Amino acid sequence: MNPKKIFIEKVKQKGGWVNAHAHLDRAYTLTKKNFKYSYYSLKKKWYLVDEMKRLATEEDIYIRMEKALEYLLIQGTQALCTFIDVDDVIEDRALKAANKLRSNYGRSIHIRFANQVLKGVLDKKSKYWFDKSVEFVDIIGGLPAKDHGREDEHLDILLRTAKKKGKLVHVHVDQFNTDNEKETEKLAKKTIEYGMQGKVVAIHSISLAAHTRKYRYEIYKLMRKANLMVISCPIAWIDHTRSERLTPSHNSITPVDEMLPEGIIVAFGTDNICDIYKPFSDGNLWIELRVMLEACHYYDIDHLVKIATENGLKVLGLK
Repeated sequence: MNPKKIFIEKVKQKGGWVNAHAHLDRAYTLTKKNFKYSYYSLKKKWYLVDEMKRLATEEDIYIRMEKALEYLLIQGTQALCTFIDVDDVIEDRALKAANKLRSNYGRSIHIRFANQVLKGVLDKKSKYWFDKSVEFVDIIGGLPAKDHGREDEHLDILLRTAKKKGKLVHVHVDQFNTDNEKETEKLAKKTIEYGMQGKVVAIHSISLAAHTRKYRYEIYKLMRKANLMVISCPIAWIDHTRSERLTPSHNSITPVDEMLPEGIIVAFGTDNICDIYKPFSDGNLWIELRVMLEACHYYDIDHLVKIATENGLKVLGLK
């Protein structure tokens, strides 16, 4: 038996891979100069990318996005969602590059764009660029940790806007692998509050694994009630640094093996490619899935195929 061969064939039969989460506008921005930034914390990287963004032209961004997309097409990818930075540093250059990408490749692959609000959505400048991007993107993106202490307000803006515009919402949550974080819970409750069941997706949710079993399963129940879907990006988080904080034994991967039996829709994505966030990541979808299945000790081929295809289409609103 060759499980990889069986899996790949089944993915082809389903129309090909679905990369449900990426940041193609930052792909291939790693340089000898900024490589040292790879060792910094995630929160510091939120600011360190400004250096690259400030210098990037629309053409630079387009070339990077096209290169990454071509590699995904070679792998047989049928659909993709990529976040696009929108803030006072990059302004609208990434949006313009994304529009060109859609024009040139829209017939070859289903492309969905989401706005990456790396500066938050609450201060005047951030809100200006958030509002400016809303009409262009297919999916409203969020990063509540960027507006720390005001996460509820951040989510209110995302969900209110998405409901008004009839769009899906994808939100980065629980990224720091600690039981201090309860953002997935907060997102599920906000989803119910706004009547957005089935239209909201949690990206990452790795901190769930740091909580007790009792809490995890309470949240899975809440997620079902909210019909909250999830995207896992295994390689993006397998490198999470160790700490001396005592938690249940776990790894820094979305607990896919627990979510699937609980009826939660899980998709997956590559996240960053060859930048200061993930310098060695090359966007290989099989390697991404392999890390997930090994880290979660999850070998059900048919369910893995769903993660790589059908579930991805669902979280992108294509199915």
